[in-house]
Amino acid sequence: MHRTIKSYILRAGRISNRQQQGLDLWLKHYELALTNTPWSLSTEFNRTADTVVEIGFGMGASLLIMAQNNPHINYIGIEVHKAGLGSLAADLQDHQVSNVRLIGEDAVPIFKTQIEDNSLAGVQIFFPDPWHKKRHHKRRLIQQEFIQLVVQKLKPGGFIHCATDWQEYADHMLEVLTQNPELQNSQESGGFCLKPTSRPDTKFERRGRRLGHGIWDLIFTRQLETF
Repeated sequence: MHRTIKSYILRAGRISNRQQQGLDLWLKHYELALTNTPWSLSTEFNRTADTVVEIGFGMGASLLIMAQNNPHINYIGIEVHKAGLGSLAADLQDHQVSNVRLIGEDAVPIFKTQIEDNSLAGVQIFFPDPWHKKRHHKRRLIQQEFIQLVVQKLKPGGFIHCATDWQEYADHMLEVLTQNPELQNSQESGGFCLKPTSRPDTKFERRGRRLGHGIWDLIFTRQLETF
């Protein structure tokens, strides 16, 4: 899988003292190192448990809550922005949360080289950049090729949970996920689902509501059998 167009742009931004402390002092305790072979999740977490990956966790507040509420689940957070990595690393240290690992890299090569096939219980993609201008749609993360890569990494029965506050992107997500023959919509009638209580509000979700946007959730699962 060739990756030439990224779904994000790294911009220089201010990093607070606390975020810098998280980067300098605490990230090393939670960070996953790049290796020549896929990670052994049981080794990285020192236990065997279901593992869920969140792509683009922002400042990590909602991922922290999910990890605290589900100590029996392992979480891997992928985020390219330093401020978010530092913020979540500091929060994990402050709250002594041990079931989260972090990686500051592009999600596409991470899924391609670092995650074993049939190994994940779920993948979460909450409020990715909608790239709302038509000429930028090619930058959107949710594309057929990437979703097929994600499906390879899911265990049968594993889920993909996406959420957005841009209706046009929501419709695009629904189309992409529906077209994958290995995925089944959790809504028997098709379409979007109600926001599950297990997903905490995110900063981008709250901003979207303030702007009058709707919120759309999609949960698809990898079928146990394909025909």
